[in-house]
Amino acid sequence: MKVILLQDVKGLGKKNAQINVSDGYAKNFLFPRKLAVPETQKSLEILANQQENLRIQDEKNRQDALELKEKLKDITLEFEMKSGKDGKMFGSISLKQVEEEMLKVHNIKIDKRKFIDKGPIDIFGIMRLRIELYKGVEGIVNVHVKEQNK
Repeated sequence: MKVILLQDVKGLGKKNAQINVSDGYAKNFLFPRKLAVPETQKSLEILANQQENLRIQDEKNRQDALELKEKLKDITLEFEMKSGKDGKMFGSISLKQVEEEMLKVHNIKIDKRKFIDKGPIDIFGIMRLRIELYKGVEGIVNVHVKEQNK
């Protein structure tokens, strides 16, 4: 019997896969647990419609990420930190602080886990932080750290 999987089934296939299984396995295991539906003309139409909707949503998310990438080019976040006698910075700026500053100043929400450059910022000057906005779309935000006036 040909079925379409509604969820990933270990040892059988991934979601939306069209596979051939025995009648008993389908009727006694897959259908009662709502893991699969019989492959009919109607179920194939529904599957095609769902895949088209996913493709459209994926393209929309990609376009949103590209727009955000263009906005980030013009953004420079400013931070002031204290320094010691030797000119080194006391403490560091975490990605959480960068995330909060982006939201507060520019109203742009970026998850700190999306930063490709993972370490804290612990030197004065301008740093360029790379951010994975979407699959294959990277943005760059500039962070300027200057010495606090004493």
